[in-house]
Amino acid sequence: MPSHLPPAVRTHLTALRMLLVFTVITGIAYPLLVTGVAQAAFRHQADGSPVERGGRVVGSSLLGEDFTLPGKDAGPDPKWFQPRPSAGGYDPTASGASNLGPNSPVLIKAIKQRKAAVAAFDGVPESRVPADAVTASGSGLDPDISPAYAYEQVDRVARVRHLPAAEVHRLVAGHVRSRSLGFLGEPRVDVVDLNLALARLG
Repeated sequence: MPSHLPPAVRTHLTALRMLLVFTVITGIAYPLLVTGVAQAAFRHQADGSPVERGGRVVGSSLLGEDFTLPGKDAGPDPKWFQPRPSAGGYDPTASGASNLGPNSPVLIKAIKQRKAAVAAFDGVPESRVPADAVTASGSGLDPDISPAYAYEQVDRVARVRHLPAAEVHRLVAGHVRSRSLGFLGEPRVDVVDLNLALARLG
């Protein structure tokens, strides 16, 4: 750098050169490296863990979906296993929770209404309705439900589809995932994956 330049100019030029160098390193080279490693070693996860049916992507194992009847505000479709409630309506662009605390009168009222609705929909007493059937997850996009909620829906799904309840029960049992690494989280059932298997069953 020319020594005849004023110190302030030399300082700014040095800073500009460092900005350009680190922009190339951290803004171009590093992202390309990470993307390349991810695509080479973890392509499925890097692409969003897509779920395919008939060679077509129909969802993601990381995102829950609504299974509703056709038409606006038509309600849940009884021939499918249902996910837990979502504060964002399972809209991936509106992830988030309701931010209502456990003592919120609004939340308490909503849970009572949901419990009554789920019990009536599945034809079970309210005492059998598990917590995740009436409470939303923090993301509002949770793809999983508890095995208890999946088993609670078996009779309704079997009845609507004219399938033996024992066969649907076995289908659920085959889709129960154990705790991550054997000790993290709780056993769970991916609703999208379960419903895809249900569609293949008939």
